[in-house]
Amino acid sequence: MPTETNKTASTKKEQAQAEQPQAKAPTGTQVRWDTKNLKSSYANVCSVTSTREEVVLNFGINQAWERAAAQMEVELTNRIILSPFAASRLLEMLNKLMAEYESRYGELKQQIPASSTDTKQ
Repeated sequence: MPTETNKTASTKKEQAQAEQPQAKAPTGTQVRWDTKNLKSSYANVCSVTSTREEVVLNFGINQAWERAAAQMEVELTNRIILSPFAASRLLEMLNKLMAEYESRYGELKQQIPASSTDTKQ
């Protein structure tokens, strides 16, 4: 029986991948996403820094659920380094995504700590 469940799960996964929309690049070229080596990670913290040549996104997990703590430790788990051009495109896509999200579910109100938006030159 477990093998049938695994087959069903793998078939559903393949169907979901096949149903992914084919993105079109600005030039009209179709982009097919290869997800064979895709790995997923969870993060509830993101830190951003930059230099002239790159934008660095550090993702991690804050396991200190008490917000009133004077100090907290965040375990960084993933780092993504982008060119400024790729970061700009990511910003545009995230802005569109969040506008759509908020139109469906309501506005998200949050405060961003000053230290999380540090930039370096």
